Amino acid sequence: MQIITDQFQKELKNHGNYQFPFLVSYEKLSSYESGSFPWHWHPEIELTLITKGQMVYKVNRNTFHLQEGQALFGNSNTLHSGYMESLYDCQYTSVTFDPKLIYGFPHSIICQKYVEPITQDFSLSAIHFDQSCPWHQEIIASIQTVIRLDEEKPPCCELTIIMELQKIWQLLYLYQTPTSAVSAHEQAEYNRIKEILSYLEQHYMEKISLSDISAHIHLCESECSRIFRHCMNVSLFTFLQEYRIERSLEYLADSARSITEIAALTGFSDSNYYSKVFVKLKGCSPREYRKRLQH
Repeated sequence: MQIITDQFQKELKNHGNYQFPFLVSYEKLSSYESGSFPWHWHPEIELTLITKGQMVYKVNRNTFHLQEGQALFGNSNTLHSGYMESLYDCQYTSVTFDPKLIYGFPHSIICQKYVEPITQDFSLSAIHFDQSCPWHQEIIASIQTVIRLDEEKPPCCELTIIMELQKIWQLLYLYQTPTSAVSAHEQAEYNRIKEILSYLEQHYMEKISLSDISAHIHLCESECSRIFRHCMNVSLFTFLQEYRIERSLEYLADSARSITEIAALTGFSDSNYYSKVFVKLKGCSPREYRKRLQH
């Protein structure tokens, strides 16, 4: 399994539909090829409940260590990724929904007074509900109720789900506090990151140099590298390698394509080097991975 994104690292998965933009999904990190889900973002709110194990969850530059029974609020449009903690698998349930389920229609009082102050607060990227206070426990209980409602589909299911989501939102509004003040400079840095991710998505199949990327976002090379490592906690070159390997997986599903061809399609000038990086990241060769897909 892998997360499919567009050229701006925006996830393409439909979170519900236009009539009811809401989705409950049951996940585990071991379902992903590398035991983690890669950086991506989406405009929907995401509530994550850990049902078994633990996870290192990164949102923008913040890192959270989630334990079984705990939950996380992920704000709209934040970059996020998740990893195994100490190589142990993690099972979790995600509740993803469009904020309009809370406010009804744009420019309403609910939207302007209660929703936008949270969704447009760049410093409030996420909230870790670690059960350390009563309102955390209330939110976790409401998340569990929402999941149960979606599974059982009782009468008035959608209406009751919205009521629970609004209850969660009321608690967020009453008790949330920004983790730290975020300057306009820091917000601009994350906008730069999205520009870099967009550029990599559009050109990953080509030979890319740091000078190409820095010229694209109009920054010097050293500043470009610094911003990326600061925000993503990984070097630009390492991220590009990982991204190219992820993009190669879809080509490996096509048995008509050779390994040499796939390496060239994903920006590796040498198929042996492609295989070496693949083994390092996936724990098996591209050919072994293809055999697993066929079985």
